[in-house]
Amino acid sequence: MFTPFNGRIQMKNNTTITHTYFLAVLFFCGCLINAQETFVDVTEHAGIEHQYEVYEGTFGGGVTVFDFNNDGFEDLYITSGIQADRLYLNKGNGTFEDVFKGSGLEVTNEYVTQGVVSADINKDGFRDLFITTITTTDGKNVIPRAKNLLFLNNGNATFTDVTKTYGLEEFNSFSTGPSFGDINADGYPDLFVGNYFQEFTGKLGIIKDATIVSANQTARSYLLKNNEGKSFKNVYDDYGLGHKGFGFGGVFTDFDNDQDQDLLVNQDFGYKAVPNFLYQNEYPNYRFEDVSQQTKMDLKINAMGAAVGDYNGDGWMDYYVTNIKFNMLMENQGNGNPFVDKAKELGTYNLAISWGANFADFDHDEDLDLFVSNGDLNPNCTPMGNFYFENNANTYTEKGRELAINDYGIGRGSVIFDMDNDGDMDLLVVNQKPILNYPIASTTRLFRNDTARGNWLKIALKGVQAESNGIGSRVTVIANGKKFIREIDGGGSSHISQNSVIAHVGLGTTTKIDSVIVNWSGGNTRIITNIKANQLLEIVETAQPKKPLFNFWYFIGALFLIITVLYLYRNKRS
Repeated sequence: MFTPFNGRIQMKNNTTITHTYFLAVLFFCGCLINAQETFVDVTEHAGIEHQYEVYEGTFGGGVTVFDFNNDGFEDLYITSGIQADRLYLNKGNGTFEDVFKGSGLEVTNEYVTQGVVSADINKDGFRDLFITTITTTDGKNVIPRAKNLLFLNNGNATFTDVTKTYGLEEFNSFSTGPSFGDINADGYPDLFVGNYFQEFTGKLGIIKDATIVSANQTARSYLLKNNEGKSFKNVYDDYGLGHKGFGFGGVFTDFDNDQDQDLLVNQDFGYKAVPNFLYQNEYPNYRFEDVSQQTKMDLKINAMGAAVGDYNGDGWMDYYVTNIKFNMLMENQGNGNPFVDKAKELGTYNLAISWGANFADFDHDEDLDLFVSNGDLNPNCTPMGNFYFENNANTYTEKGRELAINDYGIGRGSVIFDMDNDGDMDLLVVNQKPILNYPIASTTRLFRNDTARGNWLKIALKGVQAESNGIGSRVTVIANGKKFIREIDGGGSSHISQNSVIAHVGLGTTTKIDSVIVNWSGGNTRIITNIKANQLLEIVETAQPKKPLFNFWYFIGALFLIITVLYLYRNKRS
């Protein structure tokens, strides 16, 4: 049973239930559903051996999906906290090999790593890595903070630390969730980095309302603009952000359908300190507008992450925001209208401590299902199973136990990707090592998806003027009278993690797609028609001359200058 305590959740002691009894119940339930099992735990078979080990408590556990050697099979980078991170090479036969040693990434051993994202920051055709940290592993920092780490992919399965070269050496912070996006549509991915503490005393495993009331503890985040693949500059204030908060990162997304990337920011302790933010990108003007209040997205919750997807197929992106106690499904009502929380109405209002969340059409029936990763705060460490919400006519039914994916580890980040290239979305969930005694194993799990029965289409983008993998772009698939919208994930979705950049659509019985429309960041459009189902479709951006952008403020400045000159000229003549 859950009981609220100071804004967090503690579990009541129950001395009558032993660990042995708990295991017996789980085993009995597993036997009942074995015949219906449709997700298969392939962790051991695949060679995944990982457990995130926290620094004092609570924080960490991210993963990014990226094909770092461009062989067509997506690989994984998983942060490990105070232990060595993992770089898993997908061998294409259902197994992975840890190639971390000798990769050039070993400097991460000196830091308590948190979140991770990947993008081609210098447009050389290879995915690079950005990893957030909260402190060094030597424990010498009185106030937990350290620099984040940027690595360039050398194209030969090794990486080079370019943190200093790219101007990020002096950015010492307690950072959580990173996210790549293209805020100025120049094809070079920019970064938003969520920061949590400005200062903190005490143990990270004991954080509740009473310990965070001081405004001095809230931190400013970073908005790092990419300077043509050569360096990054913090433009946080220049772009009109400026907020503080207990940040868990953000996600770039086009909520208003104007073909630029807006920013949804997740904040912990939003009811006590600073709530969530939704920033509207004013491109081609270089600024963001805070529209949190009028859109009702200033959520006063413990926001841990957000899944992005058009769950009801109305053409507007919706957001499932994870929380402590009850999560929120914020339905987009279109421009000029506030978002509406539909969690209770749609069946996703379940009690838990949730972190990662992922929309995907796991069963290929033409709608978006929803996976949610759950886990206690550590060191509380009471088991709680993950959720799997199946979409049926835009309402949800929880089937985690029925589909054998309700793992009871201490879940954090989760990602979707097609590990075996069979056309459906598989799942990896990062689990933490418990600080205290725990009745079951809590290790990172890889689930192969065997639920899908229908047809499918995957779309891989190859940007020319846009980011190399299409980060910041949008794909629209039109088939069987329906429209399916997918945004290419730059990270920050789920919890401090990044899904596959390959768009995926379930098609049910449809065998032919009418059209695929790509709206690239930067304004280019590509339309392909008459496409067969059940394939990976690669779409290369067709470079087009960029149209001159109308900048309102430049126009006003020029107009003012003309009026001033005319005024001075007339006065001189008179």
